[in-house]
Amino acid sequence: MPDNVIVITGASGGIGAALAETVAAGGASVALVARRADALRAVAGRCGDRTLVLVADVTKRQDVGRVVDETIARFGRIDVWVNNAGQGISRLPSELTDEDVDLMVAANVKSVLYGMQAVLPHFKSRGSGHVINVSSMLGRIPFAVVRSAYCGAKHFMNALTQTFREEVQQTHQGIQFSLVSPGVVRTDFGLNARHGGVDSRALPATQSAEEVAAVIAWTIASRKPDVYTRRGSKERVVAFYSTVGEDPE
Repeated sequence: MPDNVIVITGASGGIGAALAETVAAGGASVALVARRADALRAVAGRCGDRTLVLVADVTKRQDVGRVVDETIARFGRIDVWVNNAGQGISRLPSELTDEDVDLMVAANVKSVLYGMQAVLPHFKSRGSGHVINVSSMLGRIPFAVVRSAYCGAKHFMNALTQTFREEVQQTHQGIQFSLVSPGVVRTDFGLNARHGGVDSRALPATQSAEEVAAVIAWTIASRKPDVYTRRGSKERVVAFYSTVGEDPE
């Protein structure tokens, strides 16, 4: 962790802010990326002097490219890129509109794709680098009907992470792509969902943003490709898919 240069999207609150404070305390330099300038500056104030505030909309490819350029200009390199920005939705699948789906893809898929594509040439030039994509248990098991489009977007993102890893590591094995899958986290995620939603802090069996940040920090250090943030999550996913589908007679 010490001396790493880490870019974190969605860093103005929740998991992103907690991760920024965690890695900064460990000696990393951090580029904080989000749309809310005041909130970013507040996080930066808790992270120390080796922090860069970058106001950007990661659903816009040109903004993501600027984040790469400005981070390298400030710190000289990027070691880790964390795609953490995203948004939920509260709408049944039978009620989804084109705008709902487009927003979920932009917020949860394109933002990740743009980040991976923008930082990849830099990583290839150095022969090393690490992308961490923050997914969700809903990207593993679509168990929340009202989160239908979010589930689909996270499944899409998971597939992109896996296929990006397979493509890049054919020629650059020093570049890793990791997927981290939290469950319900006590943040404003539910309240900020499109069409509103339940406060995530009111739901049972939750984790704190700091607990999830600690797992992401461990993933940075270990470079493991696929990580859950709670014990038993992997077994839950395996059990779900063991009951789904039938072989032909």
